[in-house]
Amino acid sequence: MRAKWAVYLVLVAFITTLAAPASAGNGDKIVRTKALDGLPIISGVCRLLGCTVLLSLDTTPGSTAPSSLFLVRGLVDSVLTLTLSLLGLAAVEPDRPVAVKQDDTWASSQASAAVLDQLWNRTPVTYYGTTAWAGYLEQPANDIVRLRDTHCGLRETGAGVVAVIDTGVDPAHPTLQPFLVNGYDFTRGANGGDETKDTTAVQQASAAVLDGVYVVNASTLAVVDQASAAVLDDPNNAAYGHGTMVAGVVHLAAPGAKIMPLKAFGPDGQGYTSDILRAIYYATQKGAKVLNMSFSRPTSSPELKRAIDNAVAKGLIAVASAGNDGSSAAVYPAAYDNVIGVASTSNADVRSSFSNYGSTNVWVAAPGEAIITTYPWGSFAAVWGTSFSAPYVAGEAAVLAGMQGGASNSQVSSLVSRAKRLTSDLNYGRVDFYQAVQAARSLWPYAPRYPVPDTCSASGNDWSAVQ
Repeated sequence: MRAKWAVYLVLVAFITTLAAPASAGNGDKIVRTKALDGLPIISGVCRLLGCTVLLSLDTTPGSTAPSSLFLVRGLVDSVLTLTLSLLGLAAVEPDRPVAVKQDDTWASSQASAAVLDQLWNRTPVTYYGTTAWAGYLEQPANDIVRLRDTHCGLRETGAGVVAVIDTGVDPAHPTLQPFLVNGYDFTRGANGGDETKDTTAVQQASAAVLDGVYVVNASTLAVVDQASAAVLDDPNNAAYGHGTMVAGVVHLAAPGAKIMPLKAFGPDGQGYTSDILRAIYYATQKGAKVLNMSFSRPTSSPELKRAIDNAVAKGLIAVASAGNDGSSAAVYPAAYDNVIGVASTSNADVRSSFSNYGSTNVWVAAPGEAIITTYPWGSFAAVWGTSFSAPYVAGEAAVLAGMQGGASNSQVSSLVSRAKRLTSDLNYGRVDFYQAVQAARSLWPYAPRYPVPDTCSASGNDWSAVQ
Protein backbone atom coordinates (compact mmCIF):
# COMPACT_ATOMS: atom_id res chain seq x y z
CA MET A 1 0.00 0.00 0.00
CA ARG A 2 2.84 2.39 0.88
CA ALA A 3 4.47 1.70 -2.50
CA LYS A 4 1.22 2.52 -4.33
CA TRP A 5 0.94 5.83 -2.47
CA ALA A 6 4.54 6.64 -3.39
CA VAL A 7 3.79 6.08 -7.08
CA TYR A 8 0.64 8.21 -6.80
CA LEU A 9 2.56 11.07 -5.20
CA VAL A 10 5.21 10.95 -7.90
CA LEU A 11 2.45 11.08 -10.53
CA VAL A 12 0.79 14.07 -8.88
CA ALA A 13 4.13 15.85 -8.67
CA PHE A 14 4.75 15.19 -12.37
CA ILE A 15 1.32 16.49 -13.39
CA THR A 16 1.79 19.56 -11.22
CA THR A 17 4.94 20.46 -13.14
CA LEU A 18 2.84 20.68 -16.32
CA ALA A 19 0.93 23.70 -15.00
CA ALA A 20 3.44 25.81 -16.94
CA PRO A 21 3.22 23.89 -20.24
CA ALA A 22 6.48 22.51 -21.58
CA SER A 23 7.20 22.62 -25.30
CA ALA A 24 9.34 20.48 -27.55
CA GLY A 25 12.78 21.63 -28.64
CA ASN A 26 15.87 20.57 -30.55
CA GLY A 27 17.71 17.67 -28.95
CA ASP A 28 14.75 16.31 -27.01
CA LYS A 29 14.13 12.56 -26.97
CA ILE A 30 10.97 10.45 -27.23
CA VAL A 31 11.36 7.69 -24.65
CA ARG A 32 9.26 4.56 -24.18
CA THR A 33 9.52 2.56 -20.98
CA LYS A 34 9.09 -1.19 -20.71
CA ALA A 35 6.50 -0.79 -17.95
CA LEU A 36 3.01 0.45 -18.82
CA ASP A 37 3.20 2.82 -15.86
CA GLY A 38 6.63 4.18 -16.65
CA LEU A 39 6.71 7.47 -14.77
CA PRO A 40 8.65 6.12 -11.75
CA ILE A 41 11.15 4.52 -14.13
CA ILE A 42 11.80 7.56 -16.32
CA SER A 43 11.86 9.85 -13.28
CA GLY A 44 14.52 7.61 -11.71
CA VAL A 45 16.53 7.60 -14.95
CA CYS A 46 16.53 11.38 -15.07
CA ARG A 47 17.51 11.71 -11.42
CA LEU A 48 20.48 9.48 -12.19
CA LEU A 49 21.49 11.04 -15.52
CA GLY A 50 20.48 14.65 -14.99
CA CYS A 51 17.77 14.80 -17.66
CA THR A 52 14.28 16.30 -17.35
CA VAL A 53 10.90 14.65 -18.00
CA LEU A 54 8.81 17.22 -19.90
CA LEU A 55 5.58 15.51 -20.91
CA SER A 56 3.62 12.32 -21.21
CA LEU A 57 2.92 11.73 -24.90
CA ASP A 58 0.33 8.95 -24.84
CA THR A 59 -2.21 10.41 -22.41
CA THR A 60 -4.51 13.41 -22.75
CA PRO A 61 -3.48 16.66 -21.04
CA GLY A 62 -4.27 16.63 -17.33
CA SER A 63 -4.94 12.90 -17.25
CA THR A 64 -3.74 10.75 -14.33
CA ALA A 65 -3.77 7.60 -16.47
CA PRO A 66 -0.57 5.53 -16.59
CA SER A 67 1.88 6.49 -19.32
CA SER A 68 4.74 4.66 -20.99
CA LEU A 69 5.79 7.34 -23.52
CA PHE A 70 7.56 10.57 -22.53
CA LEU A 71 9.34 13.60 -23.93
CA VAL A 72 12.72 13.99 -22.21
CA ARG A 73 15.28 16.79 -22.36
CA GLY A 74 19.01 16.37 -21.70
CA LEU A 75 19.34 12.63 -22.34
CA VAL A 76 22.80 12.28 -23.92
CA ASP A 77 23.16 9.92 -26.89
CA SER A 78 26.38 8.37 -25.60
CA VAL A 79 24.63 6.87 -22.58
CA LEU A 80 21.54 5.56 -24.37
CA THR A 81 22.76 1.98 -24.88
CA LEU A 82 23.68 1.65 -21.22
CA THR A 83 20.42 3.30 -20.20
CA LEU A 84 18.31 1.00 -22.34
CA SER A 85 19.97 -2.14 -21.05
CA LEU A 86 20.08 -1.27 -17.36
CA LEU A 87 17.30 1.13 -16.51
CA GLY A 88 14.06 -0.26 -17.95
CA LEU A 89 13.71 1.77 -21.14
CA ALA A 90 12.29 0.05 -24.22
CA ALA A 91 13.19 2.58 -26.93
CA VAL A 92 14.53 6.09 -27.48
CA GLU A 93 14.29 8.20 -30.63
CA PRO A 94 15.06 11.84 -31.39
CA ASP A 95 12.13 14.25 -31.46
CA ARG A 96 12.57 15.34 -35.06
CA PRO A 97 10.97 18.46 -36.54
CA VAL A 98 8.14 18.04 -39.06
CA ALA A 99 6.57 20.62 -41.39
CA VAL A 100 3.26 21.20 -43.09
CA LYS A 101 3.90 22.12 -46.70
CA GLN A 102 1.99 23.91 -49.42
CA ASP A 103 3.06 24.13 -53.03
CA ASP A 104 4.33 27.57 -54.05
CA THR A 105 5.14 27.17 -57.74
CA TRP A 106 1.87 26.83 -59.66
CA ALA A 107 0.08 29.16 -57.25
CA SER A 108 2.30 32.10 -58.19
CA SER A 109 1.90 31.67 -61.95
CA GLN A 110 -0.17 33.76 -64.32
CA ALA A 111 -2.24 30.66 -65.08
CA SER A 112 -3.41 30.54 -61.47
CA ALA A 113 -4.64 34.12 -61.64
CA ALA A 114 -6.72 33.28 -64.72
CA VAL A 115 -8.25 30.29 -62.94
CA LEU A 116 -9.10 32.36 -59.90
CA ASP A 117 -10.85 34.98 -62.03
CA GLN A 118 -13.31 32.22 -62.90
CA LEU A 119 -13.59 30.76 -59.40
CA TRP A 120 -13.57 33.80 -57.13
CA ASN A 121 -17.34 34.18 -56.65
CA ARG A 122 -17.95 35.88 -53.29
CA THR A 123 -21.75 35.79 -53.50
CA PRO A 124 -22.99 34.62 -50.07
CA VAL A 125 -24.82 31.30 -50.08
CA THR A 126 -26.14 28.95 -47.41
CA TYR A 127 -24.26 25.69 -46.90
CA TYR A 128 -25.71 23.34 -44.27
CA GLY A 129 -27.06 26.15 -42.13
CA THR A 130 -24.08 28.52 -42.34
CA THR A 131 -22.94 31.19 -44.78
CA ALA A 132 -20.21 30.56 -47.33
CA TRP A 133 -19.05 31.92 -50.67
CA ALA A 134 -20.62 30.58 -53.85
CA GLY A 135 -17.12 29.87 -55.18
CA TYR A 136 -16.61 27.42 -52.32
CA LEU A 137 -19.46 25.29 -53.68
CA GLU A 138 -19.09 26.03 -57.39
CA GLN A 139 -15.43 25.11 -57.77
CA PRO A 140 -14.62 22.39 -60.34
CA ALA A 141 -12.97 20.11 -57.77
CA ASN A 142 -16.37 19.42 -56.17
CA ASP A 143 -17.89 18.23 -59.43
CA ILE A 144 -14.79 16.21 -60.29
CA VAL A 145 -15.16 14.09 -57.13
CA ARG A 146 -19.00 14.21 -57.45
CA LEU A 147 -19.79 15.88 -54.17
CA ARG A 148 -23.21 17.29 -55.06
CA ASP A 149 -24.31 13.99 -56.62
CA THR A 150 -23.36 12.23 -53.39
CA HIS A 151 -24.86 14.76 -50.97
CA CYS A 152 -28.05 15.50 -52.88
CA GLY A 153 -28.62 12.39 -54.99
CA LEU A 154 -27.45 9.67 -52.61
CA ARG A 155 -28.19 11.67 -49.44
CA GLU A 156 -24.89 10.84 -47.77
CA THR A 157 -23.24 13.77 -46.02
CA GLY A 158 -21.01 12.17 -43.40
CA ALA A 159 -20.93 11.77 -39.64
CA GLY A 160 -18.49 11.30 -36.78
CA VAL A 161 -15.45 13.40 -35.92
CA VAL A 162 -12.51 14.22 -38.17
CA ALA A 163 -9.38 15.18 -36.22
CA VAL A 164 -7.34 17.77 -38.12
CA ILE A 165 -3.73 17.66 -36.90
CA ASP A 166 -2.38 20.93 -38.21
CA THR A 167 -1.78 24.61 -37.38
CA GLY A 168 -5.14 24.96 -35.63
CA VAL A 169 -8.53 26.23 -36.83
CA ASP A 170 -10.25 29.61 -36.55
CA PRO A 171 -13.01 28.77 -34.02
CA ALA A 172 -15.11 31.79 -34.99
CA HIS A 173 -15.23 31.20 -38.75
CA PRO A 174 -18.97 31.36 -39.52
CA THR A 175 -18.84 28.49 -42.01
CA LEU A 176 -17.05 26.16 -39.58
CA GLN A 177 -18.05 27.26 -36.07
CA PRO A 178 -21.13 25.03 -35.56
CA PHE A 179 -19.18 21.98 -36.72
CA LEU A 180 -16.18 22.22 -34.38
CA VAL A 181 -15.74 20.09 -31.26
CA ASN A 182 -13.28 20.64 -28.44
CA GLY A 183 -9.66 20.41 -29.52
CA TYR A 184 -6.26 21.19 -28.06
CA ASP A 185 -3.23 23.38 -28.74
CA PHE A 186 -0.15 21.24 -28.13
CA THR A 187 2.19 24.09 -29.03
CA ARG A 188 0.93 26.12 -26.06
CA GLY A 189 -0.49 23.46 -23.76
CA ALA A 190 -3.96 25.01 -23.90
CA ASN A 191 -7.49 23.91 -24.77
CA GLY A 192 -9.07 24.86 -28.06
CA GLY A 193 -6.64 24.63 -31.01
CA ASP A 194 -7.29 28.28 -31.96
CA GLU A 195 -5.15 29.22 -34.97
CA THR A 196 -5.86 32.96 -34.72
CA LYS A 197 -3.87 33.25 -31.49
CA ASP A 198 -0.70 32.94 -33.57
CA THR A 199 -0.92 36.28 -35.33
CA THR A 200 -2.71 38.85 -33.22
CA ALA A 201 -1.25 41.66 -35.31
CA VAL A 202 -2.80 40.24 -38.46
CA GLN A 203 -6.12 39.73 -36.74
CA GLN A 204 -6.27 43.35 -35.67
CA ALA A 205 -5.31 44.63 -39.10
CA SER A 206 -7.83 42.43 -40.87
CA ALA A 207 -10.75 43.14 -38.59
CA ALA A 208 -11.64 46.43 -40.29
CA VAL A 209 -11.08 45.68 -43.98
CA LEU A 210 -11.74 42.36 -45.71
CA ASP A 211 -12.35 43.48 -49.26
CA GLY A 212 -9.27 42.94 -51.43
CA VAL A 213 -7.61 39.95 -53.05
CA TYR A 214 -3.89 39.73 -52.34
CA VAL A 215 -1.15 37.13 -52.51
CA VAL A 216 -0.55 36.88 -48.77
CA ASN A 217 2.20 34.29 -48.95
CA ALA A 218 3.83 32.07 -51.51
CA SER A 219 0.91 29.69 -51.84
CA THR A 220 -2.20 31.26 -50.40
CA LEU A 221 -4.47 33.84 -51.99
CA ALA A 222 -6.93 35.19 -49.48
CA VAL A 223 -9.19 38.13 -48.88
CA VAL A 224 -7.23 40.31 -46.46
CA ASP A 225 -6.07 43.89 -46.41
CA GLN A 226 -2.59 45.05 -47.44
CA ALA A 227 -1.38 45.47 -43.86
CA SER A 228 -2.21 41.87 -43.13
CA ALA A 229 -0.57 40.74 -46.36
CA ALA A 230 2.71 42.26 -45.23
CA VAL A 231 2.57 40.41 -41.91
CA LEU A 232 1.69 37.10 -43.53
CA ASP A 233 4.53 37.46 -46.02
CA ASP A 234 6.91 37.04 -43.08
CA PRO A 235 8.40 33.49 -43.19
CA ASN A 236 7.45 33.14 -39.52
CA ASN A 237 3.82 33.16 -40.68
CA ALA A 238 4.28 31.27 -43.96
CA ALA A 239 1.80 28.53 -43.02
CA TYR A 240 -0.69 30.71 -41.19
CA GLY A 241 -4.22 29.62 -42.07
CA HIS A 242 -3.16 26.13 -43.20
CA GLY A 243 -5.26 24.32 -40.61
CA THR A 244 -8.35 26.46 -41.18
CA MET A 245 -8.03 25.82 -44.92
CA VAL A 246 -7.68 22.05 -44.40
CA ALA A 247 -10.71 22.07 -42.09
CA GLY A 248 -12.72 23.92 -44.73
CA VAL A 249 -12.10 21.16 -47.27
CA VAL A 250 -13.11 18.50 -44.74
CA HIS A 251 -16.37 20.38 -44.09
CA LEU A 252 -17.00 20.85 -47.80
CA ALA A 253 -16.62 17.11 -48.40
CA ALA A 254 -18.47 15.88 -45.28
CA PRO A 255 -20.77 18.61 -43.95
CA GLY A 256 -22.47 16.17 -41.58
CA ALA A 257 -19.21 15.44 -39.74
CA LYS A 258 -17.64 17.36 -36.86
CA ILE A 259 -14.07 18.68 -36.87
CA MET A 260 -11.63 18.38 -33.95
CA PRO A 261 -8.83 20.98 -34.25
CA LEU A 262 -5.54 19.65 -32.90
CA LYS A 263 -2.79 22.27 -33.13
CA ALA A 264 0.63 20.62 -33.45
CA PHE A 265 2.29 23.22 -35.72
CA GLY A 266 3.14 26.90 -35.43
CA PRO A 267 2.31 29.60 -38.01
CA ASP A 268 5.67 28.94 -39.69
CA GLY A 269 4.50 25.41 -40.45
CA GLN A 270 7.03 23.84 -38.10
CA GLY A 271 6.26 21.28 -35.42
CA TYR A 272 7.74 18.31 -33.62
CA THR A 273 7.01 14.61 -33.81
CA SER A 274 6.21 14.61 -30.09
CA ASP A 275 3.29 17.03 -30.57
CA ILE A 276 1.98 14.94 -33.46
CA LEU A 277 2.12 11.85 -31.23
CA ARG A 278 0.20 13.68 -28.51
CA ALA A 279 -2.40 14.75 -31.07
CA ILE A 280 -2.88 11.22 -32.42
CA TYR A 281 -3.30 9.76 -28.93
CA TYR A 282 -5.66 12.63 -28.02
CA ALA A 283 -7.82 11.99 -31.10
CA THR A 284 -7.87 8.26 -30.38
CA GLN A 285 -8.92 8.74 -26.75
CA LYS A 286 -11.43 11.54 -27.44
CA GLY A 287 -13.59 9.69 -29.96
CA ALA A 288 -12.40 10.83 -33.39
CA LYS A 289 -13.17 8.52 -36.32
CA VAL A 290 -10.86 9.98 -38.99
CA LEU A 291 -7.32 11.41 -38.75
CA ASN A 292 -6.33 14.05 -41.33
CA MET A 293 -2.55 14.49 -41.44
CA SER A 294 -1.55 17.10 -44.03
CA PHE A 295 2.15 16.93 -43.24
CA SER A 296 5.11 14.66 -43.91
CA ARG A 297 8.61 13.79 -42.79
CA PRO A 298 11.27 12.08 -44.92
CA THR A 299 12.10 9.37 -42.39
CA SER A 300 9.97 6.87 -40.53
CA SER A 301 9.43 7.14 -36.78
CA PRO A 302 8.82 3.98 -34.76
CA GLU A 303 6.62 5.87 -32.31
CA LEU A 304 4.65 7.61 -35.07
CA LYS A 305 3.94 4.23 -36.62
CA ARG A 306 3.02 2.81 -33.23
CA ALA A 307 0.60 5.67 -32.52
CA ILE A 308 -1.09 5.24 -35.91
CA ASP A 309 -1.23 1.45 -35.49
CA ASN A 310 -2.92 1.97 -32.12
CA ALA A 311 -5.42 4.43 -33.62
CA VAL A 312 -6.29 2.13 -36.54
CA ALA A 313 -6.66 -0.85 -34.18
CA LYS A 314 -9.23 1.18 -32.26
CA GLY A 315 -11.28 1.94 -35.36
CA LEU A 316 -9.83 5.20 -36.68
CA ILE A 317 -9.22 5.85 -40.37
CA ALA A 318 -5.84 7.43 -41.11
CA VAL A 319 -5.39 9.81 -44.08
CA ALA A 320 -2.20 11.72 -44.99
CA SER A 321 -0.90 13.95 -47.76
CA ALA A 322 1.65 12.35 -50.10
CA GLY A 323 3.88 15.44 -50.24
CA ASN A 324 4.74 18.12 -52.79
CA ASP A 325 8.27 17.20 -53.91
CA GLY A 326 7.36 15.74 -57.32
CA SER A 327 9.10 12.56 -56.19
CA SER A 328 8.43 8.89 -55.55
CA ALA A 329 10.69 8.83 -52.47
CA ALA A 330 8.87 7.61 -49.38
CA VAL A 331 7.45 10.19 -46.96
CA TYR A 332 5.72 9.47 -43.67
CA PRO A 333 3.03 8.92 -42.49
CA ALA A 334 1.67 8.52 -46.05
CA ALA A 335 4.03 5.61 -46.77
CA TYR A 336 2.75 3.46 -43.89
CA ASP A 337 0.64 0.53 -45.08
CA ASN A 338 -2.37 1.43 -42.94
CA VAL A 339 -2.49 5.11 -43.98
CA ILE A 340 -4.43 6.35 -47.02
CA GLY A 341 -1.79 8.46 -48.77
CA VAL A 342 -3.25 11.13 -51.07
CA ALA A 343 -1.67 12.72 -54.15
CA SER A 344 -2.87 15.85 -55.95
CA THR A 345 -4.56 16.14 -59.35
CA SER A 346 -5.43 19.17 -61.42
CA ASN A 347 -8.86 20.17 -62.67
CA ALA A 348 -7.82 18.53 -65.95
CA ASP A 349 -7.68 15.21 -64.07
CA VAL A 350 -3.93 14.65 -64.36
CA ARG A 351 -1.31 14.44 -61.63
CA SER A 352 -0.19 17.84 -60.38
CA SER A 353 3.41 18.54 -61.33
CA PHE A 354 4.33 19.18 -57.69
CA SER A 355 2.65 16.04 -56.31
CA ASN A 356 4.57 13.04 -55.04
CA TYR A 357 3.61 9.81 -56.75
CA GLY A 358 4.08 6.03 -56.67
CA SER A 359 2.32 3.31 -54.71
CA THR A 360 4.64 3.69 -51.72
CA ASN A 361 3.13 7.09 -50.90
CA VAL A 362 -0.13 7.13 -52.83
CA TRP A 363 -3.31 5.13 -52.31
CA VAL A 364 -5.51 7.55 -54.23
CA ALA A 365 -5.47 11.12 -55.53
CA ALA A 366 -7.84 14.07 -55.18
CA PRO A 367 -7.95 17.62 -56.59
CA GLY A 368 -5.30 19.88 -55.06
CA GLU A 369 -5.02 22.95 -57.31
CA ALA A 370 -6.83 26.27 -56.82
CA ILE A 371 -9.01 24.80 -54.07
CA ILE A 372 -11.31 27.46 -52.61
CA THR A 373 -11.66 26.95 -48.87
CA THR A 374 -12.11 28.70 -45.54
CA TYR A 375 -9.49 31.11 -44.21
CA PRO A 376 -9.28 32.83 -40.79
CA TRP A 377 -11.58 35.74 -39.88
CA GLY A 378 -14.54 34.61 -41.92
CA SER A 379 -12.64 34.75 -45.19
CA PHE A 380 -11.81 32.27 -47.95
CA ALA A 381 -8.59 31.40 -49.78
CA ALA A 382 -7.32 29.54 -52.83
CA VAL A 383 -4.65 26.93 -52.15
CA TRP A 384 -2.46 24.35 -53.88
CA GLY A 385 -0.87 21.18 -52.56
CA THR A 386 -1.45 17.61 -51.43
CA SER A 387 -2.25 19.16 -48.03
CA PHE A 388 -5.62 20.08 -49.52
CA SER A 389 -6.13 16.86 -51.47
CA ALA A 390 -5.91 14.82 -48.26
CA PRO A 391 -8.93 16.46 -46.54
CA TYR A 392 -11.13 15.65 -49.54
CA VAL A 393 -10.33 12.00 -48.82
CA ALA A 394 -10.66 12.45 -45.05
CA GLY A 395 -14.10 13.88 -45.79
CA GLU A 396 -14.89 10.92 -48.04
CA ALA A 397 -13.87 8.61 -45.18
CA ALA A 398 -16.28 10.49 -42.89
CA VAL A 399 -19.07 10.09 -45.47
CA LEU A 400 -18.44 6.34 -45.54
CA ALA A 401 -18.16 6.14 -41.75
CA GLY A 402 -21.49 7.96 -41.58
CA MET A 403 -23.01 4.96 -43.31
CA GLN A 404 -21.46 2.44 -40.93
CA GLY A 405 -20.11 3.78 -37.65
CA GLY A 406 -18.02 0.68 -37.05
CA ALA A 407 -16.34 0.83 -40.45
CA SER A 408 -12.69 -0.20 -40.25
CA ASN A 409 -9.68 1.46 -41.81
CA SER A 410 -9.30 -1.44 -44.24
CA GLN A 411 -12.98 -1.34 -45.26
CA VAL A 412 -12.90 2.39 -45.90
CA SER A 413 -9.57 2.15 -47.74
CA SER A 414 -11.06 -0.48 -50.02
CA LEU A 415 -14.14 1.64 -50.71
CA VAL A 416 -12.05 4.76 -51.35
CA SER A 417 -10.17 2.77 -53.99
CA ARG A 418 -13.37 2.70 -56.08
CA ALA A 419 -11.94 5.61 -58.01
CA LYS A 420 -11.31 6.75 -61.56
CA ARG A 421 -8.16 5.05 -62.81
CA LEU A 422 -5.62 7.50 -64.15
CA THR A 423 -1.89 6.79 -64.46
CA SER A 424 -0.24 3.90 -62.62
CA ASP A 425 1.81 6.27 -60.48
CA LEU A 426 -1.40 7.34 -58.71
CA ASN A 427 -2.23 3.78 -57.64
CA TYR A 428 -6.05 3.48 -57.54
CA GLY A 429 -6.58 6.85 -59.19
CA ARG A 430 -8.65 9.95 -58.47
CA VAL A 431 -11.41 9.54 -55.88
CA ASP A 432 -15.08 9.41 -56.83
CA PHE A 433 -17.42 9.87 -53.85
CA TYR A 434 -20.44 8.57 -55.74
CA GLN A 435 -18.79 5.28 -56.75
CA ALA A 436 -17.46 4.77 -53.23
CA VAL A 437 -20.87 5.28 -51.64
CA GLN A 438 -22.57 2.96 -54.13
CA ALA A 439 -19.99 0.29 -53.33
CA ALA A 440 -20.58 0.90 -49.62
CA ARG A 441 -24.30 0.28 -50.05
CA SER A 442 -23.50 -3.14 -51.43
CA LEU A 443 -21.33 -3.80 -48.38
CA TRP A 444 -23.78 -2.23 -45.91
CA PRO A 445 -27.27 -2.57 -47.48
CA TYR A 446 -29.00 -1.11 -44.44
CA ALA A 447 -26.85 2.01 -44.20
CA PRO A 448 -28.86 5.13 -43.32
CA ARG A 449 -29.88 7.68 -45.92
CA TYR A 450 -30.00 11.17 -44.50
CA PRO A 451 -32.78 13.69 -45.29
CA VAL A 452 -32.19 15.75 -48.43
CA PRO A 453 -30.27 18.78 -47.14
CA ASP A 454 -31.79 22.24 -47.43
CA THR A 455 -28.82 23.09 -49.63
CA CYS A 456 -30.13 20.73 -52.32
CA SER A 457 -32.85 21.52 -54.83
CA ALA A 458 -36.33 20.06 -54.51
CA SER A 459 -35.44 17.34 -57.01
CA GLY A 460 -32.59 16.31 -54.74
CA ASN A 461 -29.96 16.25 -57.47
CA ASP A 462 -28.25 19.62 -57.18
CA TRP A 463 -27.22 22.39 -54.77
CA SER A 464 -29.99 24.93 -55.13
CA ALA A 465 -27.98 27.52 -53.22
CA VAL A 466 -25.68 28.08 -56.16
CA GLN A 467 -28.19 28.11 -58.99
